Amino acid sequence: MSTPQGARARARIEVTAAIKEEAGRRLAAEGAAKLSLRAVARELGMVSSALYRYFPSRDDLLTALIIDAYDSLGERAEAAHTVVADAGAGPVRRWVAVCEAVRGWALDRPHEYALIYGSPVPGYSAPQSTVPAAARVGLLLIGIVRDAGQGPGLAPLPLPAELRPEAERMAADLAPDLPPETVAALVAAWAQLYGLVGFEVFGQFHRVVEDREPFFRHAVTGLAHGVGLREGG
Repeated sequence: MSTPQGARARARIEVTAAIKEEAGRRLAAEGAAKLSLRAVARELGMVSSALYRYFPSRDDLLTALIIDAYDSLGERAEAAHTVVADAGAGPVRRWVAVCEAVRGWALDRPHEYALIYGSPVPGYSAPQSTVPAAARVGLLLIGIVRDAGQGPGLAPLPLPAELRPEAERMAADLAPDLPPETVAALVAAWAQLYGLVGFEVFGQFHRVVEDREPFFRHAVTGLAHGVGLREGG
């Protein structure tokens, strides 16, 4: 027999999910900048004061949606990586599988991709609580490079002298066990990955790249080589 507390907890979970679902529909229709708690409450048949008990402000609701989006993306990437890693794939194939999962998720959920990688929402500053979810794909890529360094090895990479202090700082913050030149290349590859995906999601490849899947695979394979991953390892 369920307790009153258990029933209330389930009801809260269900209402929270309904609020986020409706907010997601409004994001798709109008964009994050126009997200309104009052509009969400009206569509759900709630008074605004009731909705505020779940999300005290628009920014709280945006933060919840952003964390959900990052976690959904991270789960897709991690699942794709697990499949190829369990099959014995080498580091380049593992890298490409993660990148392809990012692209697939973004094409399936363009409005969520726009929320986390599109134009900043006016007046909103993402809190620290979004960082763990946002880091999942990056940490996965770092892990692939780290495993390669401990296994087949990494190709040596050039690093201009003027960049070394910044590369050493980034390495200390992100992956102290990796060479600074590798970490600098990783940061550049991370930015280029989302540039490739964003160009496709937001339509910049229109009438430029038509056969986009093989183009993307070729491009991210180049990124893998650019961070020092070797074929066949």
